[in-house]
Amino acid sequence: MDRLPSALVLAIAALSLVSILLLAWSRRWRTRRSALHLPPGPKKLPLIGNLHQIGSLPHRSLWALARQHGPVMLLRLGSVPTVVVSSPEAARDVMRTHDAHCCSRPATPGPRRLTYGYKDLAFAPYGDHVREMRKLFILELLCMRRVQAAWDAREAQVDKLVETLTHAGPNSVVLDEHIFGAVDGIIGTVVFGRIYGTEGFKMQFLDMLNEAMEMLGSFSAEDFFPNSAGRLVDRLTGLIARRERIFKRLDAFFDAVIDQHLNSTCNKLDDGDCRSDLVQALIELWKDDGSSVPFTREHVKAMLFDTFVGGINTSAVTMVWAMAELIQHPRVLKSVQDEIRAVVGSKQRASRDDVSKLKSLKMVVKETLRLHPPLTLLLPRETIQQVNIIGYDVPANTRIIVNAWAINRDPNIWKDPEEFNPERFIGSKADFNGSHFEFIPFGSGRRICPGMAMAVTNMEFTLANLLHCFDWELREGVAKEDISMEEAGSLAFQKKTPLMLVPRRYQTSN
Repeated sequence: MDRLPSALVLAIAALSLVSILLLAWSRRWRTRRSALHLPPGPKKLPLIGNLHQIGSLPHRSLWALARQHGPVMLLRLGSVPTVVVSSPEAARDVMRTHDAHCCSRPATPGPRRLTYGYKDLAFAPYGDHVREMRKLFILELLCMRRVQAAWDAREAQVDKLVETLTHAGPNSVVLDEHIFGAVDGIIGTVVFGRIYGTEGFKMQFLDMLNEAMEMLGSFSAEDFFPNSAGRLVDRLTGLIARRERIFKRLDAFFDAVIDQHLNSTCNKLDDGDCRSDLVQALIELWKDDGSSVPFTREHVKAMLFDTFVGGINTSAVTMVWAMAELIQHPRVLKSVQDEIRAVVGSKQRASRDDVSKLKSLKMVVKETLRLHPPLTLLLPRETIQQVNIIGYDVPANTRIIVNAWAINRDPNIWKDPEEFNPERFIGSKADFNGSHFEFIPFGSGRRICPGMAMAVTNMEFTLANLLHCFDWELREGVAKEDISMEEAGSLAFQKKTPLMLVPRRYQTSN
């Protein structure tokens, strides 16, 4: 028998060696995996894992599963290992104890495309870029010029809202639309400046933004099967083509806004209005050659996208929930209105100074955020390295979902958690600033919402004036028990049915 060619012998030997090494690695991986004390979880189906157990209200589905399997629960969503956290202790481990190792974001195709390859804050994997961008963004939001611009916009939009509702007379209004319009006007003016007051400009942008929000909240196979199979499914369903169409429309819109600011003839050193909007501030960061942080035109557009996605819908949704809860609880409504009107006195509108004195209103906002957090599930995190969460080992590259909705309704923490009772905060230190893990509507740690202060101020000021300027009634023939509190949505869950109320102008005594 002829001897085998030496090249073939070498190839067989190499393949044998590779096979032995792969077998040894596989055994070590299985041994290491079995040595870990992994969180418990429900049984998984082949291929899809636990995806079939996530319903249209995922925060409720995950809460029901957590009651069976515990506050730290391991699922497999498609091919993605996912840990769901549903207790303050576990949330503290994720967002404080191991925050540095649990603060990244999973790489998902929708946010990646719409944020120009993660040149934003909200969706970007954690690193030097996010740290530096966060510092710059917060400095811009909190600088005196931006704070003053926000108050000017806030007062103008609330005056417009009050005038519109006054003219509605005895007719019922869809309050959702009016509140959304006011918040949109505030954020739009702060970001884009005076040009946002043009109706054609606003409607064009809002149409695109709503499409983008809907797309981000829709099912993407590649989110759960991050491989060619997931991409193929998204391509066949038309999701990729839809995403690209939305991206191109937003990109062209942002380019036009930036060009309009670049071509402005106003003197940026002398005219305060010219520098008051966020677009101009971001352009200045981009044009600053001495900046230590890489900042391009695409960074400007990605940050604008973040600001609108996080700034409008969540605040408006929370205010609608607050009004719905108040109209269902007349005693609380009267108590809050009495406080507001005592503080405001004979003035036609509550001022910024008045809001700081409204303790009952602040408790209403807190209780609304507890029962109806803007994001029922905080934006997902991803572990950078293995961590231990209340005794369970969570490997690196595991997706982590914090169920803020479940934590805010934990009966071990909150008495009668399903009841709307703002007075529960009397004497309580619990706050939503990220340091109290039983109450985390804005998250905590390195990924806490950077626009929290602006969102809360918008809500408190707008609600104070809605409650001061009007007495609110239900339509004739409708009882408070008839108000549906069903949820619907994707990223932010809102009332499924619009809130229709009758505003009756309150006459102040001079």
